[in-house]
Amino acid sequence: MKNLYNRFWRWHFFAGLFITPLLLTLTISGIGYLFYTDVENKLYSDAFFGDSKETTSITIDEGIEQAKAKFSDYTVSKVIVLNEPYNTRLTLTNSEGEQKYVFLDDNYQVVDSQDANYTFSNIMRNLHSSLFIGGTFVNYLVELAACWAIFLLLSGLYMTFRKKIWKKAQTETSRIRSRRWHSILGVIITIPMIAIIFTGLPWSAFMGNFIYTAAQQNPSIGIPELQQNPPTSDINEIPWATRKNETPTSTTQDHSGHGGAHGVVDYSNEYAMSVGDLMKHVESENISKPYSIILPSSEEGVFTVAKGSNTGITGLDVNPNEEITNYFDQYTGSLISSVGYDEYGILGKWFTWGIPLHEGHLFGWPNKIINLLICLAFLYLIYLGFKTWLLRRQKGMISAPPMPKEISIPFCIFMILLGIIMPLFGISLILVVIIEIFVLIIKKNKTAI
Repeated sequence: MKNLYNRFWRWHFFAGLFITPLLLTLTISGIGYLFYTDVENKLYSDAFFGDSKETTSITIDEGIEQAKAKFSDYTVSKVIVLNEPYNTRLTLTNSEGEQKYVFLDDNYQVVDSQDANYTFSNIMRNLHSSLFIGGTFVNYLVELAACWAIFLLLSGLYMTFRKKIWKKAQTETSRIRSRRWHSILGVIITIPMIAIIFTGLPWSAFMGNFIYTAAQQNPSIGIPELQQNPPTSDINEIPWATRKNETPTSTTQDHSGHGGAHGVVDYSNEYAMSVGDLMKHVESENISKPYSIILPSSEEGVFTVAKGSNTGITGLDVNPNEEITNYFDQYTGSLISSVGYDEYGILGKWFTWGIPLHEGHLFGWPNKIINLLICLAFLYLIYLGFKTWLLRRQKGMISAPPMPKEISIPFCIFMILLGIIMPLFGISLILVVIIEIFVLIIKKNKTAI
């Protein structure tokens, strides 16, 4: 059993040493994102709640046209209708995939605009998920940090109960006191911290993609088929003579220096229903605010009217039970079909509840406070762990726990199980084992000399 304890201690030590910078970044940015709605309500109050200087009331379609005229290189892809006192929000996208948010007041006059890349919520989200760098490697690195954090929590739990570290010694040095409180705090936050980590995995690069693919390929346990393959509008509404006409497009020259031009569909159809008229149909179907309207992108496309629990947009989130996606014919405005929370499979429901729990808005302020306390406790746990190490570290040495001489079967079984549950973690274990073998060979050669 001593060999098993030493193995856990050694891997716990090195895992904590190497992934702590990432864990600090993820935790601090997570705290920032936790309160993004509160920050944005204050920071962007003029855009969210303000009025334009124009007092003339116009239709929402005229407001959309004004926004398109103001940002001629962009096309409107989404209209977000929020509860009072929030302004209506438009999402505009250009040929390079860049987005702007434009806000319309009660008269549907343009109030303000934002560059999507530099809103507080998107900055926090990009830092938390990809460290601002992005790319597959960084996304894998972030996921690895989360996986190894779970190992740290579970291995710490084992060592705490194996050595009964929570018991107060008759004579306590500063190092023993730090280790004791490090262990006690670790036991307290293990379950809630693991819950936070696992509910964040839908965003991860490796495991998240695996879960999402499984949800798509198995509608009975994941994402309903209707949500994956939306219905189409009846193109018989378009006159036969013009039905075969090519969909209009606009192309903007790419000035980034990284290639040629990029095309973006600027879909328009004189026979399609206006957004204003669509909203009357939405109201007649008793679909309450807030909701988003995704505009059609082709002659057969539909208006998608959705209420989501994890939109990442201030003022738009609803309770998971209220999540629903509706499809309206772009010509008649009739409701073709809809899919709601009750139709989701177990994976879909996990996404729907888990993500808002992770983000801290599942059950209001208590959710935020609980998540905040867990994150602060985790930061203090890291501090106590490093303090304990520094107090035991000999000058000029790393003072790592000794390498066990024998292979521990229980430890191997535990790590293999974790590797199966978290595949990217399992792949990383191969590299760690190679390093351990390499270190062992070097030590043996030095001893032989």
